[in-house]
Order: sequence, then C-alpha cells, then structure tokens
Amino acid sequence: MSLTKLRFLLLQVRNSKDPMRHQEIECFARGLDCDTNQITTFDLLSGRPGRSEIEGVDVVLLGGSGHYSAASEGAWLERSLDCLRELNDLSKPTFASCWGFQAMGRALGGTVVHDPKRAELGTKKVRLTTAGVADPLFGDLGDEFSAQMGHEDCVSKLPADAVLLASSDTVVNQAFRVRDKPIYCTQFHPELNCQSFLERVRFYPEYIEGISGLTYQQFADTCYNTPDTELILQRFITTFFHD
Repeated sequence: MSLTKLRFLLLQVRNSKDPMRHQEIECFARGLDCDTNQITTFDLLSGRPGRSEIEGVDVVLLGGSGHYSAASEGAWLERSLDCLRELNDLSKPTFASCWGFQAMGRALGGTVVHDPKRAELGTKKVRLTTAGVADPLFGDLGDEFSAQMGHEDCVSKLPADAVLLASSDTVVNQAFRVRDKPIYCTQFHPELNCQSFLERVRFYPEYIEGISGLTYQQFADTCYNTPDTELILQRFITTFFHD
C-alpha cells in the first residue's frame, strides 16, 4: 500500500488547551513522512473510539500525555486500557511511545509505577537486547543508540507476551513488541527530533528543573538530534505495509 493512502488514528491524552496536541500530530507526520491530513485524532480523556473508527484506519498511534499518568486510576484510564486491549485482540498495527508504551504495558498485564528516582529527561543512550539486534525496526540502530525521552513513570514489569528490545542504564524496559502482533512500544519518542523535543519540554518547565536540576538553556545544551532513531517509525510502515 502506498504511504499516501495510509490512514492513521492518533489516540491522545492531552488537555483541550494543550498546544502540544497539534504539535504531536506534526511530529508523528514528520516521523512517518506522511501528510498531517492522513492523521485523525481521538481524545481518550473524553471517551474511546468505536470498532468502526479503529477498523477504518490502517495504523493506530499513541504518544505522550502531558500531565496524565498510566500509573494512576480513573474511569478514563480504565476505558483507555480496554481500548488498547481491543487493539491487541484485533492485531491492529499500533505504535505507542512514552505514555502509550506504559499504557499498553499495563493494559496487557504488565506493571507501571511512578518512580521519580528512575526519571529520564533529555537525549539518552539506549542499548539493544539480543532480540532488538535481530528486530527489523531496531536492528540497524547498532548495539547502542540515542533517543529523546521524558518520563517519571516506567514499566517495572512487562506483559507476558512482550519481547524486550531495548534498555537504558536507568530503566530496563525501554522498548518492546508484542509477540506475533504488529504492535511496537517505546518509552522514548522516535517521533521527536531535538527541536520538537525542546519545544515540548519548554511547555512543561517544571520537569526540567525537577528532573535535571538545570535551567532550560543548560538543559537544551545537553540535547542533540537522533536521526537514526527517528527512522524507526518509517521502518514500522515498511515492515507491515511493504507493498
């Protein structure tokens, strides 16, 4: 299938006035090398998409969440986790980063915890597992690569059907795929380059000082582009839609 014919559904967990709602669309479009009009959105805070909305697209995307945690509780979260279980049951091609990674992990039977001691913010080094080296999306990254990330929650236990693909020094579970399913999840953000990452964290300045202890400019000087990691999304498309 031609990339221009693919249709994407981005499930968002962001407040209505969060300017990162639109930025997230632009970032995924850039990472996928598609047009923004190929991406429709659904607000998980207000409901869940119906079966027809899921079946009407080729790929489902999930990203960050701004101020919401996959380790919390609430009706909106339970509803969202049910939606992710449905994606798994349908074997729907899905790519989830950051909050999406954590939520998918929890939905499928893993454990998510809030752990500021294992918080990661900035451009960080990540290492591939043996399975990661052999993976069609990750194998070309080499044994170690850099990625943009920002989180205080982490997946402390993977689901039984998860295949661990990457780890960092701070957080073991950095990326997984669901066994025998077209579903990939990353704690880091392959949809973000350095510029878009800094735009996003600048909107949440409390995280910069709280996690890194640096001023914005000091923090920005430690970040850099990750072009190889940014190709993961395009390899996801070519792997599952190679025709």
